[in-house]
Amino acid sequence: MAILFLFLMNVIIVFLPLFALGGMEGKLFAPLGVAYIVSILSSLIVSLTVTPVLSYWLLGRGSGHGHEQDGVVLRSLKWVAGVVIRFSLTFPRFNLSVTLVMVMIAATFALRLEKDFLPPFNEGTIQLNVVLPPGTSLTASNTIAKTVEESLKNIDDVQRFARRTGRAELDEHAEGVNMSEIIIEMDAESPRSREEQLAEIRESMEEIPGIVTAVEQPIDHLISHMLSGVKAQVGIKIYGADLDLLRQNAEQVMAAMRLVPGVTDAMLEPQVIIPQLRIELDRNQLLQYGMTTASVDETIETAMNGKVVSEVLEGMRTFDLVVRMKEDYREDLDELKRLAIQLPDGGTLPLSALAKIYEAGGPNVVNRENVRRRVVIQCNVAQRGVVDVVTDIQSAIKPIIAQLPSGYFVEYGGQFQSQKTASRVISVLFLVSLVGVFLVLFTLFHSVNLAFQVMAALPMAFIGSVAALVITGQTLTIAAMVGFVSLFGIASRNGILLLQHYVQLVEHEGEAFTKSMIVRAGLERLAPVLMTALTSGIALVPLVLSAGEAGKEILYPIATVILGGLVISTALDFFVHPALFLLFGSKSAERTLREKAQDEAMW
Repeated sequence: MAILFLFLMNVIIVFLPLFALGGMEGKLFAPLGVAYIVSILSSLIVSLTVTPVLSYWLLGRGSGHGHEQDGVVLRSLKWVAGVVIRFSLTFPRFNLSVTLVMVMIAATFALRLEKDFLPPFNEGTIQLNVVLPPGTSLTASNTIAKTVEESLKNIDDVQRFARRTGRAELDEHAEGVNMSEIIIEMDAESPRSREEQLAEIRESMEEIPGIVTAVEQPIDHLISHMLSGVKAQVGIKIYGADLDLLRQNAEQVMAAMRLVPGVTDAMLEPQVIIPQLRIELDRNQLLQYGMTTASVDETIETAMNGKVVSEVLEGMRTFDLVVRMKEDYREDLDELKRLAIQLPDGGTLPLSALAKIYEAGGPNVVNRENVRRRVVIQCNVAQRGVVDVVTDIQSAIKPIIAQLPSGYFVEYGGQFQSQKTASRVISVLFLVSLVGVFLVLFTLFHSVNLAFQVMAALPMAFIGSVAALVITGQTLTIAAMVGFVSLFGIASRNGILLLQHYVQLVEHEGEAFTKSMIVRAGLERLAPVLMTALTSGIALVPLVLSAGEAGKEILYPIATVILGGLVISTALDFFVHPALFLLFGSKSAERTLREKAQDEAMW
């Protein structure tokens, strides 16, 4: 009972880091931790209530009274396991050295894996964003969008699409009519991969002049936008005061960024100089006539934008009655200069007597974040991991950033930043959970040495996890890291079964800490170890075989990492644990049993 409870505690503790994840990753993975912990606790209740009853009914009344014999399969497996254990005990240092080398090789491959925030989704649809220069009319935008649609019709995998040009002010994020979003439904039976389909759409858009495009998937687009406000996987924000200097440096950054392998859809935040009518009030003149800027501004606003003064009822409908200047006067600079401004003491003055009125140019939009002016350069990533691409971008633009004046700085946003934050949280809390696991194991074995021997399952599982990622060609994502964290709690139970049986044979069956006892314990625990591994592994096989299937993108890397680690750690258990126990654990176990006997004698 105590072993079962401590084992379950061991598995639950390693899942606790999932609940510390914040943001998007927390919303995705915390429910997984809840489901697993609830399942483990439910299985504990079932094993203490339902399982004994079923065992009594189904096994206790069996007709067979003869000696139990192993089947052919189990006898064969025990023969193989016996050879492996004896080899491990004959060459223990060689076995441990080979395992250590394998761990180092796995660590080398892990460091070279491309890193991503989340695995690529397979949504079956693609979102094409078409950006035209600000100020483009709806008619022109619609005409160019139709050209884009004609180009899409020539792509075989495109089945149907829908377009939205511009977004209203009350939408989740307003867009001008120079922005078009096209949702494209692709052929689900196409033999080509998602990346090949995206690449073909990008190539077809390059033939259309005057547009800037970004090709991604709807959920990817929304995730990127929610994470940092940037509608791409990577966003580089440059902050500063001078808009011209910001723009100049942003163009240099984008030029350098385009040369980095893996960068696609590089785009500079659209900003153009548009004609403006500027009215600069002369405060000295206002003071001379006893006027305020608010009163003059109100008159100008009424004249140019209009003011609702009443409502007109027509049948069952009402309309606002707006007072403003005629359109001819509002667009004529000379007429605007003659706009009559009411004086406080009576009489009027032309607006030109109180303000300087002239035509000028200015940016169509000035974006700010945290009260600072900023410009955004964004891009998506293809064929590489987001983190690795951003690292290369940082190296490429380092000379440009170094020459920025004082008060100007750069911030990296998007999925890159979320991946770094989540990785840091998981790594730190995983170390904390390891301490918790160690305390649980120490409570079970009353030995630091034996607790660390069980935790040797961690590097063995690490070998299999990295091998699974390399073989399947995956990147190191937050999902894969969650799978590795989950794996340690599952893989450590094999070590618990073996070491606990070593101690039990010596304590209750008169064995000594010899090689023959280690062989006997390994063979007797072979079936339980294989059964626990198989029940976990077989359940993961459907997920491992679902690579590329829509809706399973998050679970696929988790299942791959757990299954790979489980297979290798189970195989290495009979190579490593006997050798470890023979070299470092037998004396510690003997001392623990002796101290236990002394304590029992005192009581």
